[in-house]
Amino acid sequence: MDIENAVVIESFSDKAFAEAAVSLLESEGIEAIFSADDAGGELPNLDFARGVQLLVAPEDVERAKAVLDSAANED
Repeated sequence: MDIENAVVIESFSDKAFAEAAVSLLESEGIEAIFSADDAGGELPNLDFARGVQLLVAPEDVERAKAVLDSAANED
C-alpha cells in the first residue's frame, strides 16, 4: 500500500481496537495499517486524546467500511 495515498476510514481511542480492525480487514484480503501519534509508545494516553487512525488504500475504502460495518452489526 502506498502510505502517501492511504485513506483514514476510522479512528479508535485505543491501539488494541485498531489492531483488531487491521486483523479483520486483512482476513478479508484488504491491506490495512494504523497510525498513532503516541511518541513511539512512550505516551499511550495520547492514543485516547488524538486517536489511532485506521488507513487503507483508496480503492479499498468502500469494501473496508462494509467489512467493519458488518462486524459492528453482528449480534
